Amino acid sequence: MMCQSTHAMWSRWSAMLLWIVLLLCCSVVNSIVYQVTEEQPPNTLIGSLASDQGLPDTGHLYKLEVGAPYLRVDGKTGDIYTTETSIDRETLKDCRNLFEGDPCFLEFEVSITDLMKGTGPRLIEGRIEILDENDNTPQFSSPVLTLSIPENTHVGALFSIPVATDKDSGSNGIADYTLTTGPEAANLFSLQVAQDSDEKLPQLIVLGNLDREQRDSYDLNIKVVDGGTPPRQSSALLRISITDANDNVPKFEKSHYEGELPENSLPGHSVLQVKANDSDMGPNGEVTYSIHQASPAVQRLLSIDRNTGIIFVKGTVDREEYSMLKFYVQAKDNGPQSKSTKVLVTVTVKDQNDNRPSIKIRGIGLVTHEDGIANISEDMPIGTAVALVEVSDEDEGENAVVTCVVAGDVPFQLRPASETSNDRKRKYFLQTTTLLDYERIKEYRIEIVAVDSGNPALSSTNSLKVQVTDMNDNAPVFSPTLYMVEFAEENQPGDKVLDVVATDADSGTNAELIYSISGGSIPEGLFEINPNTGEVRVMSQLDREQLDHYQFLVAAADKGVPSLRGTATVVLKVLDRNDNDPKFMLNGYSFSVQENMQSPSPVGMVTVNDYDKGENARVQLSVEPDNGKFMIQNGTNTILSTISFDREKESTYSFRLKAVDGGDPPRSSYVGITINVLDENDNAPYVTKPSNSSFKFLNPRTSPETHVESVEAEDIDIGLNSELEFSIVGGNPHGLFRISPKGEITLAKEFTSKHIGLHRLVLKVKDKGTPARHTTSLVHIYVNETIGNVSHVEGLVGHSLYTPLEMDIAGDPDYSRDLHSNILLVAILCAFLVVILIIVVAVVIRRVMLKEKKSGYQAGKKESKDLYAPKPGPKSNKNKKAKKSKAPKPANPSEEDEGGSLQKGLKFNLMNDSVTDSPRIHLPLNYPPGSPDLGRHYRSNSPLPSIQLQPQSPSASKKHQAVQELPATNTFVGTGDNNSTGSDQYSDYSYKANPPKYSTKQI
Repeated sequence: MMCQSTHAMWSRWSAMLLWIVLLLCCSVVNSIVYQVTEEQPPNTLIGSLASDQGLPDTGHLYKLEVGAPYLRVDGKTGDIYTTETSIDRETLKDCRNLFEGDPCFLEFEVSITDLMKGTGPRLIEGRIEILDENDNTPQFSSPVLTLSIPENTHVGALFSIPVATDKDSGSNGIADYTLTTGPEAANLFSLQVAQDSDEKLPQLIVLGNLDREQRDSYDLNIKVVDGGTPPRQSSALLRISITDANDNVPKFEKSHYEGELPENSLPGHSVLQVKANDSDMGPNGEVTYSIHQASPAVQRLLSIDRNTGIIFVKGTVDREEYSMLKFYVQAKDNGPQSKSTKVLVTVTVKDQNDNRPSIKIRGIGLVTHEDGIANISEDMPIGTAVALVEVSDEDEGENAVVTCVVAGDVPFQLRPASETSNDRKRKYFLQTTTLLDYERIKEYRIEIVAVDSGNPALSSTNSLKVQVTDMNDNAPVFSPTLYMVEFAEENQPGDKVLDVVATDADSGTNAELIYSISGGSIPEGLFEINPNTGEVRVMSQLDREQLDHYQFLVAAADKGVPSLRGTATVVLKVLDRNDNDPKFMLNGYSFSVQENMQSPSPVGMVTVNDYDKGENARVQLSVEPDNGKFMIQNGTNTILSTISFDREKESTYSFRLKAVDGGDPPRSSYVGITINVLDENDNAPYVTKPSNSSFKFLNPRTSPETHVESVEAEDIDIGLNSELEFSIVGGNPHGLFRISPKGEITLAKEFTSKHIGLHRLVLKVKDKGTPARHTTSLVHIYVNETIGNVSHVEGLVGHSLYTPLEMDIAGDPDYSRDLHSNILLVAILCAFLVVILIIVVAVVIRRVMLKEKKSGYQAGKKESKDLYAPKPGPKSNKNKKAKKSKAPKPANPSEEDEGGSLQKGLKFNLMNDSVTDSPRIHLPLNYPPGSPDLGRHYRSNSPLPSIQLQPQSPSASKKHQAVQELPATNTFVGTGDNNSTGSDQYSDYSYKANPPKYSTKQI
């Protein structure tokens, strides 16, 4: 087939030859075949063009061109689905006259349009093989089948039974026959199924001798079953008549007759002749012919002469409807018990050039046709397809070879649309060859001519009207494109601002303009524009202090399709007026400062704005009321303190700032200031309960987990600086006691005999500040069956106050060595007495020697120093004003020992007793190096000393010195986390003596 558009015949034929060469060299067979079983429900997926064939799956449009109403295609993926119209293989037009084993195909066409590139569509052709479903039941030609058998038939003779038919094919076709006989015929007849090519032929076998006089007929049941799943079946009554003898069966001269019949042959035209012979004589040898088991088409088109066997044309035969006729001819003798046989006849219908080429024009892709008119825009590129042309000829051979051309001088041509080669059916894209111009030619009448190669040749024409649509290819233009406008604030709503004008080179509706405001960061509705005239008005009062200029776009859009538009920029400058008070950034300011901060120091910064300009925006700040504690630094707007803050004295300060601008008259505003003093961890905790000199009595049989004592402490700081934790840092070598973080002391273990006596727990109370501060406290627990001698226990407690904290006082540590300890104690006492005696003797001898050396007592001479006399106590401050001491330097928390002893840095004052008090020995706190432990020597009659605690101050000032009087409380202050507890840390002099340990025997 050849396609072209030309002016003269010689050029047309040269182009045809070129197309033939191109098609022979470049045609590609791209056969797409899917399979689907008939009678599938709607929306059954048959195949996916994108995934199965490697076709694009995005940015393309798939459209079904051929295949409706049985198929539909997904426009995005190319998936092919069934529809509500069920596919019935037996009723499809192209599958009605198929022979057994021939496949049934449903053809489809799908166009693919690239939506991104805008190129012309691509046509995809394919076929769907419709697989047979077992939806038809095999049927006999009649519910009663008659078969005549002579009575002298030999045993083993075969008689053909009329076959059944099944519209299904393949495995769903006829599979088997079965015969059911009664008792009277069970030994006379049987069934054999013969195979003739692809057809099952039932045959009756005679098993016994037949006697017409005894019985002249038998009724049997024959059943036919197909091969489907599940199988279908039907049955018929097979009536056998026993006749007199007719020895010979007619025989055809050929086993298969074939003939040709030109289509359109006139009725009566002879096709072929069949001939059968019968060896019998008389009527038994006379043969008659009939068409047997023929389709309705054969019965309508052909007939046979009963006597001669000539088959002739009965009706008009059209090859395009039936290209082949296949049927059986039966030959039957005329005997009283006639015999018959059949033969297969095949008639091929020969083609005649009786069909003109068919030209079908339809839309393709996004181009649709309505009433034979296609619309195409003038801006479409060259090669744009406006239609799909399908040219076909129902003839065959040379009669179906068609030449197709575009007649006339038009800018269109035909291009093959399909990659498959089919002489009977060709598809072409009708596409443009040049750019179209609406202003030059608005429409085209395209005529397509198709001529076949028959003799004589037949031709046909079809035409398409193509209308070129105008494009809106000119956008409106503003002149100028930038409008600069000055406009005063405090205007009246609705005041006119300016007029904008645009022009459009198009005409008609493409030149009609509509004005609008678009773009820019202006509030919605602030400006409005007349859509017809372009007049711009402001709809609200402008405030320069909010925005001193506005910039927005005005647009003019034409009414074309698609619409084009142009834009211009409008810049509006707002002129200023002095109409604003100074304004602080916040309605109130709250600042936080650390206490002990030196002055002057910055406290905070405020932000104040005046939206006016020049002198009207220059602002001065002042403090009200001015009490001398705070000042403001203009320029930076920084608040400075003139005092040092002490949170414990005053934690909050409040005042106002006044802002005054430089206008005339000036405008002012106020803002409230709140200053919160943040806490520093400058106070150590102090224990309020129990006192260091008190004790708790416990029975040795006390059960574990028994509550022993509650330790209470306070910290005048706040927050984490006042949150306290309690721990035992000494005096608990046996792990008898434990303390909770909240200060609850409980018994952890059972007491044993070695635990009898006084226990001194050294507690550490620490806050959670950074750095943390702590204090040390003592809890005395006396474990014994009774507490008969309270004074003795108090003496033990009093002595423990002078005992270094690193020494554990925990019951009787020498319990396991009591005997050895007693002996050692006696030896020590004896040695001590000997030493005293020697000293006394030595003193006496010395005095005697001095008396001998000197003349006697010398008045006014100082006596020798008494080594045994205790040092006098500190002078009484009674009735005297104590001299103010210089505040100690704050300790460095990282250097200060965490577990300081009771005596470190403390001053113990002896109690002053009146002359009426019972005689007591007053012990000083501090001893020079090498002094004897007089406290231990006189502990039996020593009173509880009065101890004054002067904890270290954390800051340079003395405002937070905590003083605790013993025995009410003994609280020892420490900072940091150093756990060193050397004995030299607890007094001004090293404590050299080793206090004795307490035992139940001493008590």
